Amino acid sequence: MKGRNYRRVKGQPYTRKEYIHGSPSLKISRFTMGDSKATYEHKVSLLTENTVQIRHNALEAARVAANKALSDKLGEVGYLLNLCVYPHVVLRENRMIATAGADRLQEGMRRAFGKPSGRAARVKADQPIISIYVNRDAVEYAKSALKIGAGKLPTSSRIVVEKLAQAG
Repeated sequence: MKGRNYRRVKGQPYTRKEYIHGSPSLKISRFTMGDSKATYEHKVSLLTENTVQIRHNALEAARVAANKALSDKLGEVGYLLNLCVYPHVVLRENRMIATAGADRLQEGMRRAFGKPSGRAARVKADQPIISIYVNRDAVEYAKSALKIGAGKLPTSSRIVVEKLAQAG
C-alpha cells in the first residue's frame, strides 16, 4: 500500500497495543543524536504546515538524511538532533488479492477491519518534527540538513530558527 493512502487524518486513532496482536515494530532506531551534554546557542526546527499523518519509515528516512548531512559537516559532537514526534497510531490494511484467478479468495468489504501494516504519527499544523540545537556558526548547516530531511516527508514544511536564552 502506498504512503499517500495514510496521509489524511480521519477517525479515531488506533493506538491500544495491548489489544492489537501482531503490532508492527517501530522502524525508528534513535530519537536523539549528537552531543546531548553541550550547551547550544540556537534551535533550528522543522515545522509542518498541515495536519497530517507521517509514517514511521518516512520519519526514519528524514532523521537519517538530516543526521548524515550534519555529521558530515560538524562531526559527532557539534550538534544535538531530536525527533520530536512518536508514531503511536497503528495503521490497518484490508489486503486484496489482485491477480488473475483469485476471484473466489476475495471477501471484498466483508469483515474489512484490516490487519496492522505500519505505524504513523499524527502531527498538527505548526508542530515541530525535528529540532536541531547548534551554535551560531553552524545554523546554515542545520538549515540545509533540515531541508534535506523535509524532502523525505509527505507534507510541506518550514524551517524556523530560534535564539536560545543563555543561562546565567
